[in-house]
Amino acid sequence: MKRFHVHVAVDDLAVATKFYSTLFGLAPSVAKPDYAKWMLDDPRVNFAISMRGAAPGLDHLGIQVDSGDALGAMHDRLEAAGESIADKGAATCCYAQSDKGWVTDPAGLSWETFFTYGEATSYGSRTPIADGTEEAACCAPAADAAPAPKHAMAGAAAGRCGGGLKQPEVAASTGTRACCSPVFG
Repeated sequence: MKRFHVHVAVDDLAVATKFYSTLFGLAPSVAKPDYAKWMLDDPRVNFAISMRGAAPGLDHLGIQVDSGDALGAMHDRLEAAGESIADKGAATCCYAQSDKGWVTDPAGLSWETFFTYGEATSYGSRTPIADGTEEAACCAPAADAAPAPKHAMAGAAAGRCGGGLKQPEVAASTGTRACCSPVFG
């Protein structure tokens, strides 16, 4: 069985943890000083938040599977769809030991596919690469493996929308419309 994964970067973990705990009706299953995770059954989702230096907002999406075989099948389907899988392999990430891979969808969103097989005492690790340097192995593909997200909400993340109810705007460079969500409070 698969579980949908959503990871959101936040700027205040305590406030976000309180909000999501109230929304989901339960406390996080993992709570660390810089990270929290809810393993929900209704809806079946692995929902995580963190304060790891990323801009607040959607960090990435993913599919968590129950076995190494299911992960292999997921990677086979992605490759059959013509997607190149980056950073395939073992990683210490989000206080867990996992095998994973990363792809970028046609809209530019980063997707993680992973099988978790153990816990870890640290958020993540760095992986040595061939040229003797290290790259982050946790919660992001290598910088040259996937472009930054270019989804429709990029305008909101860049602060192009004012306060209150957001109206559609037209991006001058592309002529496309992007809607921002309402702001309450």
